[in-house]
Amino acid sequence: MSQKQRSGVKFKQYTLRNISEIVQLQQLNNEQRFELEVVAQVLPFKTNQFVVDELIDWRNIPEDPIYQLTFPQRGMLHEDEFNRLAALLRDTNGSRDELQEAVNEIRYNLNPHPDGQMDTNVPEFKGAKIEGVQHKYAETALFFPQAGQTCHAYCTFCFRWAQFVGIDELRFAAPNMNRFVGYLKAHPEITDVLITGGDPMVMNSKMLRKTIEPLLSPELEHLQSVRIGTKSLAYWPHKYVDDPDAEDVLDVLSGVVRSGKHLAIMAHFSHTRELDPPIVAEAAQRLHDIGALIRTQSPVIRHINDDPEVWQEMWRRQVRLGMVPYYMFVERDTGARDYFAVPLARAYEIYREAIRNVSGLARTARGPSMSATPGKVEIQGIAEVGDEKFFVLRFIQARNAEWVQRPFFARFDPEATWLNHLIPAFGESEQFFQSQLYNSEIKAISGAIRM
Repeated sequence: MSQKQRSGVKFKQYTLRNISEIVQLQQLNNEQRFELEVVAQVLPFKTNQFVVDELIDWRNIPEDPIYQLTFPQRGMLHEDEFNRLAALLRDTNGSRDELQEAVNEIRYNLNPHPDGQMDTNVPEFKGAKIEGVQHKYAETALFFPQAGQTCHAYCTFCFRWAQFVGIDELRFAAPNMNRFVGYLKAHPEITDVLITGGDPMVMNSKMLRKTIEPLLSPELEHLQSVRIGTKSLAYWPHKYVDDPDAEDVLDVLSGVVRSGKHLAIMAHFSHTRELDPPIVAEAAQRLHDIGALIRTQSPVIRHINDDPEVWQEMWRRQVRLGMVPYYMFVERDTGARDYFAVPLARAYEIYREAIRNVSGLARTARGPSMSATPGKVEIQGIAEVGDEKFFVLRFIQARNAEWVQRPFFARFDPEATWLNHLIPAFGESEQFFQSQLYNSEIKAISGAIRM
């Protein structure tokens, strides 16, 4: 289909308010609809017509991986939590306040902002913390533009789910660029900015320009790369092809390259199905044509992609489309993690099986990696010493640069799903970095502890 023929394509979203349209079109039964409504009281639900029409196999629900990826499932809440909310929803005489109180209680028990995102990662500038900015690693700063703190569709596993539930104290966003640009000028060690969310690519070209162009100032010559974290290539590739301002969006992005800086699109693909629509390849090519490099990443997620064949096929196809496989992450300890988490031992097996069945061009993918409090920790292997097994780990990135690439060991635990579940090996009482986390040497330039 030509761009002219596609010019009538409209972006349409679905939330609980108009879920009846999907129910009618896809014949969700009453039980499935009610379970969705119960879980969506706690976890955010939003999808769009592209996901519904192009990505989900409605003949295979609820098992379909993209359905699991975008539609809340009963198992995402503990049974007692689900039953409590279900009873409140069924009670026609119950108060809305009682329901909301129960919902928020569950939300706060889901570890809404893990690993110091809201406090220890937030830098200070001129005596005050900077809203919507995180600076965990010396070279890289994250910026959360206020207009980009939503998504084309919400992933059910998202570790930033708390951004989207309407609780102001859990939202993390910058009202403008001014203080962030001032901070960048004062910190020449920052070479990379990651614009993140939410999804920055929900912004129109005008808002995107206001976010990106200040980063291209000659006063920020030390800034070498601009990264944009986005799911848009999977959930709304029309953004780059035939949206009303697609050409303007590409012009804004190409300005990064014209300024002499590197532009990296950090594209989130969680399953091979997301690569199927032909428009994905077209969108990727248009980004390549302006000089962008597309890097791909996703967590390994139970019910969705916990299969090495999915990963090896996904990496092969991404390379064919000119994308660079970048990270296999471990699902973070927040939200519906009990539903999605894959044990570290299994995650490593999936990675190892997948990586050994692809060519060297796809072996750029690092992982399984935990973005934990001290840094990005990679599982390098499972070793046997005598009759014992151990996890072999290392820091890919860390709060203290001295930790990077330094190996360390933990006792093998087939059930462990996160770094804090692991016990140090060889009789050690703690890992080498633990006592240093609160030391003055591991403080951010701003004075906040980078943990």
